[in-house]
Amino acid sequence: MAVRRDPIDVTLRRHGLGVEVLSSARSLAEKQGIPVGEALTRVAGVDAKALANALSDLSGLPVVEEVPDEYLQPEYVLELPLTLAREVGILPMYLADGQVVVGLADLSALSALDDIRVLLGQPVRPVLVPADVLQNAINQSFDKASRNVSDVLDDVEDEDIGGGDDLLLDGDADLLDDPNEAPIIRFVNALLTQAIKQRASDIHIEPFEKDLHVRFRIDGVLYEEIEPPYRFKNSIVSRIKIMAGLNIAEKRLPQDGRIRRRMGGREIDLRVSTVPVRHGERVVMRILEKGEVFDLDRIGMSRETLEIFRELIGRPHGILLVSGPTGSGKSTTLYSAIAEINDPDKNILTIEDPVEYELKGIGQVQVNPKIKLTFASALRSFLRQDPDVILVGEIRDVETAANAVQASLTGHLVFSTIHTNDAAGAFARLVDMGVEPFLVASSLIGVLAQRLVRRLCPHCKVRYSPSDIELHDLGLQRDAIRGAVYRAVGCEECNGHGYRGRVGIFEFLPASEPVKDLIISVADAGRISRKAVELGMKTLRDDGIRVALEGVTTFDEVLRVTREDVIEV
Repeated sequence: MAVRRDPIDVTLRRHGLGVEVLSSARSLAEKQGIPVGEALTRVAGVDAKALANALSDLSGLPVVEEVPDEYLQPEYVLELPLTLAREVGILPMYLADGQVVVGLADLSALSALDDIRVLLGQPVRPVLVPADVLQNAINQSFDKASRNVSDVLDDVEDEDIGGGDDLLLDGDADLLDDPNEAPIIRFVNALLTQAIKQRASDIHIEPFEKDLHVRFRIDGVLYEEIEPPYRFKNSIVSRIKIMAGLNIAEKRLPQDGRIRRRMGGREIDLRVSTVPVRHGERVVMRILEKGEVFDLDRIGMSRETLEIFRELIGRPHGILLVSGPTGSGKSTTLYSAIAEINDPDKNILTIEDPVEYELKGIGQVQVNPKIKLTFASALRSFLRQDPDVILVGEIRDVETAANAVQASLTGHLVFSTIHTNDAAGAFARLVDMGVEPFLVASSLIGVLAQRLVRRLCPHCKVRYSPSDIELHDLGLQRDAIRGAVYRAVGCEECNGHGYRGRVGIFEFLPASEPVKDLIISVADAGRISRKAVELGMKTLRDDGIRVALEGVTTFDEVLRVTREDVIEV
């Protein structure tokens, strides 16, 4: 009689791993609520596909190595708790020959098949799926199955919205988890989930005399999303405050906090701000997704601009400024620059307000005015930390500007942002702050002004011929158009907006000798701009036209974001 051996033990022996590895994997599985098979891949680097094939040899079950999108049928997971799917490593996928094919991470999940059969009311057929592939499929499937916030609102509108302890449930649960939570928790979770799925950057919750409005900022534009019942007002705000660790009893003062949650396995950070207004408390949540990839090649610079910019960020000292209004992508550009030059032989320090994204291998400090930790004071301290590169979140005052200049003149490369309408305005702004013109000229190596324009949705954009009025507004001749020009339409893929995502347009002004001469002579921003254009600088409008002619955005978008930035030559 053959002795049946533990399949996990067999796999360990095949990989030359001992019993202590299995013990560590089981401990991790219990702690994080994941299958033992997946824990093994994390603890010992066991190949997930090899493990699935080893389990297949022992059980006779087939292996499905990939789970394409069409395998994921949301209706099969609606009744299945996300925590159960993750912990057991099981996912009902698609119907084949009258049976629901169910993916398993390892053979221990076989015991849950009867429960799945009862939940679905259909026969099931198990298959083995590599643990990492299955976990991704579980997250995607629950994401697809998550309900629209309007549907959740219809469900909870007639329920007792509760309060007190009802608002404290769920701890650190996934936003897609338990559909049986208290009504307000379900509503807030659905609201956050929908905002994330629609790629919103901000959620606005605004109380008025008789109405409560919720708006999402998507690709830089605010859209009305939903109007919850007015009686939900205090409960929604209290729930968000609890999630952010704020004082729910304090309704007279502004408060700031942070929410850290998971959605379908993704780490999501939300920066929360509450402000007392006439009819209650106004809440704005900024959505920051962890794991953001910062790459200069992806932000939209032209080849020529990117080449010069890369040369400047490789210099040993000087100040490089990025200018533009709030929400124009300045932080993303600077993070991308720092990510590119981040090497073990460089000491890089940042002072930010607040720290939005954590960068590996970089010392990041958040300002705290309550203890007098400001941009200026931190910058002074940084000079004693032997830095090579310093990022200052924003130059707001003469003290910060003077310290940044001093740092650059003593052999450090300094990155920062400044609020000016164009690149030339940054030079004049520093002089207006009180920095000596000759110090500005000797320390500043370049200024990058930028805006964000919305990308056309590739599924519904339509080619057209621009009108004479459009061309006149852009200062563009018809014979300058080479190739297709598109306009926005709107479809299901882009929620009817016609756009999906954003890309940068840039105006880059290196501090050349003619520009430095103008700075020393205290020339105004207009003269510096005109000289820069003579020397070949492309304005924001010029770069926007380039992006539109490449079929990435529309002339309407270019006009919308650059209407105030035209330079008269």
